[in-house]
Amino acid sequence: MRFLVDRCAGRRLAEWLRAQGHDVLESQSLGPDPGDRALLEIAVSQGRILITIDTDFGELIYRHDFPHAGLVRLPDVPAERRIALLAAVIDRHSFSIGKPSYRND
Repeated sequence: MRFLVDRCAGRRLAEWLRAQGHDVLESQSLGPDPGDRALLEIAVSQGRILITIDTDFGELIYRHDFPHAGLVRLPDVPAERRIALLAAVIDRHSFSIGKPSYRND
């Protein structure tokens, strides 16, 4: 999967995603903070799911119909917990050999 990790989501989360084999772009590598709209535009143009803690992205997407390639908003918890939560999201929504991975938990 392709992800854009917002600064607030953290470097450890980005490193964990890379270790899992995902294509990860960290927003901090883009230089000074370009702002929420610009990050969404970058994510869309590169087909990346944006991972953030920031609640402003939800307003842009759901109230203002801003285009997106996917959004995961994690709670502001320690990095280990954010990683565990994202691992559960990826596991639940990943595909195996082109078919959905259905779970009953």
